[in-house]
Amino acid sequence: MLRGLTTVSFFADDVPAARDWYTELLGIEPYFARPVEGPPAYVEFRLGDYQHELGIVDRRFAPHSRSDQAGGAVIYWHVHDVEAAFERLLSLGATVHDKPVERGPGFVTASVVDPFGNILGVMYNEHYLEILALRPTGSI
Repeated sequence: MLRGLTTVSFFADDVPAARDWYTELLGIEPYFARPVEGPPAYVEFRLGDYQHELGIVDRRFAPHSRSDQAGGAVIYWHVHDVEAAFERLLSLGATVHDKPVERGPGFVTASVVDPFGNILGVMYNEHYLEILALRPTGSI
């Protein structure tokens, strides 16, 4: 039934500010933007080995009411060095959600709350690397 990750959607009151923050973090510009008379209401980045999509959506389109606390699912993005990624996120203005923790041999996680109230997880996951190694060269 579930075939794979398509888009992770984060919400922000200020999409241009969120776009700029994630552009700085990722080192790439969004490949897609949907303007709604003025500033964009949606921008989307493609990132990682499988070009997964990270979308930033204007909070007015959120399917739920706003909470003052970050919550919901934690999506972890694979990184090679969790501690370095965690420190970089904090240096860009994110706040600690869960400090780096070794969950077992080959698995380290951490998460932050971005400046827009979304939880962003980073993880070193040896299973991810095993699957990546099975991928034929040049395929997505």
